[in-house]
Parts: sequence; C-alpha cells; structure tokens
Amino acid sequence: MIPALLVAAGEEEQPSILFPAIYDIIWGGLSFLIVFLLFWRFVLPRLRTVMEQRTERIEGGMQKAEKMQNEAQRVLSQYRNQMNESRTEAAKIRTQAEADRSAIIDEARRDAQQTAAQVTAQSVAALEAERSKVVTELQDEVAMLALDLAEKILGVSLENDAQAKQVIDKFIANLEMNSAKSGKK
Repeated sequence: MIPALLVAAGEEEQPSILFPAIYDIIWGGLSFLIVFLLFWRFVLPRLRTVMEQRTERIEGGMQKAEKMQNEAQRVLSQYRNQMNESRTEAAKIRTQAEADRSAIIDEARRDAQQTAAQVTAQSVAALEAERSKVVTELQDEVAMLALDLAEKILGVSLENDAQAKQVIDKFIANLEMNSAKSGKK
C-alpha cells in the first residue's frame, strides 16, 4: 500500500525490475561491448593457443603411448616366440641326450660283455694250457716214478727208451683205468 500512496501523491515513478532505465542499458551495453572486444582480441587467441598446445601434447602423448604399446606388443610376441623356440629346442636336446645316454649305456654293455667274453676265453685258454702243462708234468713225473718203481720191482735197469716207454704207457693206462673205475663207483 505504501508504494501506491507514493505514486498517488505524485512522486516520481520507481524503475521497474524487469525494465531497467535506458541509461543503464546504454552504459551496461557499452561496458559489455568493451569487455567483449578486449576478451575477443586478447584473451580468446591466447586461450586458443593454450588449448591447441594442450591438444597437441595430449595427442602426441597418445600417439607415443600407442607406439610404445605396439612396440611392447611386438617385443612380447618376439619374447613368446623365443620362449617357444627355446622350449622346443630344450625338448629336442633332452630327447637327444636321452638317446645318447641309452646308446652310451648299450655300447658300454656290449664292450663289457665283449671284454668279459675275451677275459673268460683267455682264462679258459690259460687254464687249459696250465692243465695241459700240469698233466704233461704229472705224466713225466709219473713216468719217472714208474721207471724207478719198475726198476726196483723188476730189478732191471730200463735204459732203453722204447722199452721204458712201453712200461710207462702200460702203467699210465692202468692208472687211468683204475681212476675211471673208481670214478664210476
């Protein structure tokens, strides 16, 4: 009610909130235009430059990161290939080593068997030679004993080799027959 009374009393009208006074619009518009032109002329180009630099830096960083990622993928792929090749080669080496080990063992067995067979053959031959030597020595000794015994029993000297040989052969034959008979019993 008070504003209505004031208006009725003939006082000057108060400016409207929705419609400012003309001088305010002119001074406000002029100030806005000056600030806008200053912003357009000085601030906006500088802001664009900074934004372009930042964009270039970000894009460069993204390209660099992409290159590095591609390089890392390539190196990882290369590493995996090398690992697979190494595993394959290691498996081949293990297989070859196992085959070599088996071949060496087989060869050592064959060599040992051959050596054992040679040693056995040499031992048998040596034993046979020793046996033959012992048998010959025994026969000679038995022959000498038989000659001595025959000379004592017969009272005859057996100086003739043919006669001595006959006596010895008979004596040895009798010994062999007696040992064969006693071996059968």
